[in-house]
Amino acid sequence: MTENIIPAEKPFFDVVAFDKQKHHIASLDLSPANKNFTEKDFSSIEALNRFIDHEFAETEASYLIGGYGETRNMYLRSSLFDENLKTAEVIKDAPRNIHLGIDIWAPAHTLVFAMMDGIVHSFNNNNNFGDYGPTIILAHDYNGSKLYSLYGHLAVNDLSNLTIGKPVKGGEAIAHFGAEEENGNWPPHLHFQIIKEIGEWEGDFPGVCKAMEKEEFLERCPSPHRFLPMLADCAV
Repeated sequence: MTENIIPAEKPFFDVVAFDKQKHHIASLDLSPANKNFTEKDFSSIEALNRFIDHEFAETEASYLIGGYGETRNMYLRSSLFDENLKTAEVIKDAPRNIHLGIDIWAPAHTLVFAMMDGIVHSFNNNNNFGDYGPTIILAHDYNGSKLYSLYGHLAVNDLSNLTIGKPVKGGEAIAHFGAEEENGNWPPHLHFQIIKEIGEWEGDFPGVCKAMEKEEFLERCPSPHRFLPMLADCAV
């Protein structure tokens, strides 16, 4: 077993290296329900970094994880999330603020692994402020249907040797957590999202929707928890 392959129960593999004997996971709540996370904590990248660092120190966790279906006001920091997914119209009174994947927070350069066997569907550097930054989408055959996994906020160099249709083995290292200057201007983390119907999207797919679109998009993007063995006995 090489250092670039991690073992797990097939068909699913953890998307970060996880050893339950060594690693501790803590939940990170970035919703308005967390009264310790306020507008001042996402007023700048420096403030958000301080908040994340404080949470790591308080929990002594190896990874901070959470966010599926979570309402998040912090997307107000970027006009990217003002747009309605149904049209190109900007609707200031109904921003996109429902998170459709989970976030795994850890230091920059943390290795990212494919969740199962598949191929490279598409990739792109979505380099708008507050966006995914470098993004990889894999396509998988699962139970007779297509399934897609999205990995966002990666390092720019991770896109350099990719080709559409390239085979990928489950548990194979495919990328790294990007630093803030290349990952869309966020503290280092992985946005991991499952997509059942990807449509015409390539190298990108909404990771946040409006509240009125929540039911539709959560159906289209089921919870990633069941696809990650590391979360099987975890409450995050």
